[in-house]
Amino acid sequence: MKKIVALFSGEGTNLANLIEKIHLKHGAIVGAITNNPDAGGIAKARSAHIPVEILDHRDYESREAYDVALVELIGEYNPDLVVLCGFMRILTPIFTTQTKAINLHPSLLPAFKGARAIERSFESEEKICGVTVHWVSDELDGGDIILQKSFTKNPSDTLEEFSAKIREIEYEILPLSVIKILND
Repeated sequence: MKKIVALFSGEGTNLANLIEKIHLKHGAIVGAITNNPDAGGIAKARSAHIPVEILDHRDYESREAYDVALVELIGEYNPDLVVLCGFMRILTPIFTTQTKAINLHPSLLPAFKGARAIERSFESEEKICGVTVHWVSDELDGGDIILQKSFTKNPSDTLEEFSAKIREIEYEILPLSVIKILND
């Protein structure tokens, strides 16, 4: 069975979705790593008996030093794929050149790269919005696109309603992307 390491920073809703749809069906999530000791995803991973590693970025003097430790930790699991599901770190070439990884981004890339993508997309004049899964590369949110799904923005939606549509698409296309990659 192919091995996956998941990286997350927050509540872990996409991690929980991957556990439900992928874990022990299409691949094994052999480890979950977070940079946030208070991340809600820690409990979600542990409840599925997935080992969790907390690698707090504040314990490192630079992004590069953190990425060296992160790559080393990932290497201990020898994964076939690393999945960034809400991992809120800008990664350096130390990570991007040594790790086969995909990222989930809540916009139709190349639009709204980086932080606050949902809010920026919601506030924009764009009529079509969506979600992207892409390969991690040296360029922030710039790697080759694996899968995208869009929807037509409803001008009467609140940010909460808009965010819920984004999440629904995330829950659909991230597992599909992982399955596609593991089967290729």
